[in-house]
Parts: sequence; C-alpha cells; structure tokens
Amino acid sequence: MRKNFGAKPYLYPMPVLIIGTYDENGVPNAMNAAWGGICGYKEIIIDLSEHKTTKNIRLNEAFTVSVADAAHALEADYVGIVSGNDVPDKLEKIGLHTTNSEFVNAPIIDELPITLECKLIKFTEEGVVGEIMNVSVDEKVLDENGSVDPMKLEAISFDPFNNAYLKVAEKVGNAFSDGNKLK
Repeated sequence: MRKNFGAKPYLYPMPVLIIGTYDENGVPNAMNAAWGGICGYKEIIIDLSEHKTTKNIRLNEAFTVSVADAAHALEADYVGIVSGNDVPDKLEKIGLHTTNSEFVNAPIIDELPITLECKLIKFTEEGVVGEIMNVSVDEKVLDENGSVDPMKLEAISFDPFNNAYLKVAEKVGNAFSDGNKLK
C-alpha cells in the first residue's frame, strides 16, 4: 500500500547547496538552496526566487555552489534562514571564511569542501542556469587516488518529508557496472 502526499517538492534526497556571491561592495554572501542540480554536462540549475543572492548573480554574472557537509550543518541552515539583506556580513558573523575564485567573480567558502565555480548563462522560469567553469575540492576529503572520499566528505542532504539534514556516505554499489549482472 502507498500513501499519497499530493503534488509537493518531495524528491529524496535533495542536496544542500550553498550559493556564494559578492554584493555591489564586494562583500561575500551565501544562501542555502535545496532545489538544484546538474542539468547538462557542464551546467547546473538552481531554483531561486528573488533574494539578495539573485541580485548579486545578476550584478556579477557569477556564483559558486558548495556542497554542505555534516561539520557545517548549523552554518548551512543559518545562511538559509537569515537574509543577507538583514545581516550583510552573515558569513563573517558565523565564522566562515572566503577566498576569491580564480575562475569567476564569486567567493569560495573555505570551510565547505566541494565548490562548483559558475558563470551565469541565464535566468529562466525554472531558475538560474550556470556554466561550471571549475570544481575545486579541499584535499582533506580526497582518498589516496585523488578522488573524493564520500566518508571524508560527509555531505548532507535535505529530507523534505521531515525537515531534516541527513549525512550521505554509505556505498551500496558500483555505478555503470553492477547492472551488468542483470543482463
């Protein structure tokens, strides 16, 4: 038996994405966005309504998308519930540090281990579409082969059914391989 929830944005799991931008004074800003994902080989889409972040993206034609991790779940939630319009120095207030991206005019949040550095392609009804110019990864989450180790990363996802953040890490199979057993 199944239970119907109606038409809701209940995809599971949803990534916890932290969008980084600079304002008109060069002050870094960030917001939490759960509705986003890869929409092309080098493209990402983020569903954003009007925020300080969207104003900043229009201004600089650039943004970063960082993957929130378990170590920074508190900070990730804070940047989602506090507006940069009300607290312009919210990153500084919560102790997060930024570095200028080498590829776009947007900040990398140093404490978040994976960042996609994006150039604005367009605004659509569905959201902001960006071209991924670079992906930078903190070496502390890499394994001995130079790949991201999910156990070290401890990425979090948003659980829309329970309004919770969950850690993502357990391997359950091998992509583009295990399905061959069913051929």
